[in-house]
Amino acid sequence: MGLFLGSAVHAAADRLAIVDDGGVAVSLPAPPARIVSLLPSLTEAVCVLGGCDRLIGVDRWSNWPDQVGRLPKLGSLDEAPLERIVALKPDLVLLAPSSRVAPRLRQLGLTVAELDARDLPGVETLLKKVAVLLGQPASGPRQWALILDELGAAARSVPARARGHTVYFEISSAPHAAGQTSYIGQMLSQQGARNIVHAQLGPFPKLNPEFVVRARPELVIVSASEAQALRRRPGWAAIPAVREQRICTLQPREMDALSRPGPRLPEAARVLASCLTRAWGSKP
Repeated sequence: MGLFLGSAVHAAADRLAIVDDGGVAVSLPAPPARIVSLLPSLTEAVCVLGGCDRLIGVDRWSNWPDQVGRLPKLGSLDEAPLERIVALKPDLVLLAPSSRVAPRLRQLGLTVAELDARDLPGVETLLKKVAVLLGQPASGPRQWALILDELGAAARSVPARARGHTVYFEISSAPHAAGQTSYIGQMLSQQGARNIVHAQLGPFPKLNPEFVVRARPELVIVSASEAQALRRRPGWAAIPAVREQRICTLQPREMDALSRPGPRLPEAARVLASCLTRAWGSKP
C-alpha cells in the first residue's frame, strides 16, 4: 500500500497540495492555522497528526480526543451551517465527499478538501493527504506504520481456535453490513474470520435479512442497542450465532471506534479480536 499515491499527494517547495477524493486539486500557500472538520475520522486524523490545536470547529459527532468537545459544533454532512463556518474564517475545511455543501463553501471563497475512506488503503491515503495539508508530510507515513504494527498485534492475539469461523458484522438494523472489502472486513480477515458478506456486494451493502439467515453466521457482531431484537427477526433464532448466543454486543465507544476509518483503527481491531476470542477462545 502507498505505491498508488503518486501525484495524488505532493508538497511543492512553496505550497501544500493534494488531489482530494472528488478529484479536485486542493492547495494552500502555507500550513493552515484555522481548520474546520466536518467528519469524525478527519477530526481524529488532524489531532493524531499534530493539528488538534488548529481546529476551530467540528461536526456534531466528533468526540475524540476529549479536547474537541470544547469546540463549536457545526452540524454534519448536509446540515452544516454555512454562515457560521464562513464566520469562523477557516483556512481549510475538511469534509466527506458524500456531503453536498463542498461546492457552496468553495463558492463562498473557502478552501475545501473532500476526504474519506472505506478500506485500509483508503485510510492510509487519508492520513497521508491530511498530513500534507497540515504541512507535516512525514507524519502520515509514520502514523500509518504505527497503525499497521498494532493491527498485526491485534491479529496475532486471536487464538487459533477462534479463526476460520463465519462472521456477520452489522452496521445498522436496515440491515447494513460490513463487507469483505471494507476496512472492518479487512481487519476481520487479518484476524482469521470468514465474512459472510462477499466482496462482490461492496464495502457496506444494505442486505435482505434473508441473506443473513441463509448464510448462517457463527458469530454476529452488533451494537448493544440492536442485540436484543435479533431473536425477534423472522428466521434469525435459527442462525447458529443467535441460537448459540455467540453475539458480540458493542458499546457506543466501541461502535465509534469501528465506524471511523482513521487513526483509531488499532482500537477497532482490538475490539474485533476481543469478539472473536470471547466467542471461541475459552474453549479447549
